[in-house]
Amino acid sequence: MSDGAGLIKRFYTEVMEAGNLALIDELATDDYVDHEEALPGQPPGKEGVRYFVTAVRTAFPDIRVKSIEPSFSDGNMEACHVILTGTHGGEMSGIPATGNTVEFASTDIIRVMDGKVAEHWGTTDNMTLMQQIGAPGTTG
Repeated sequence: MSDGAGLIKRFYTEVMEAGNLALIDELATDDYVDHEEALPGQPPGKEGVRYFVTAVRTAFPDIRVKSIEPSFSDGNMEACHVILTGTHGGEMSGIPATGNTVEFASTDIIRVMDGKVAEHWGTTDNMTLMQQIGAPGTTG
């Protein structure tokens, strides 16, 4: 497994699942840039990562990684597809807890510099997630 895949796996298992927000400083460079604003109002840099993780863990306290599949690695670039599952036990984007079980995917691309994440590009299947928690306007 390359450094990138190791960093992505550590982020999802140790930060997202286990809630170790302090690890963000170890995994990301000081000038980390996130090209995905996953949630409205998410600040830039490492603070944005903390904001995102806190919001997701509040909404899905039992969030778990179902699978992480590295699909691309070339030098200092790494990409993978991640599937997450959890129970909607807290507010998410204004939607109160429903108790619904969710499963949604994310694709992540990172640039690694000196063993840390310097940049992140990502897409999260927010539509599927919102449909599963019954957000207004997400059904056909």
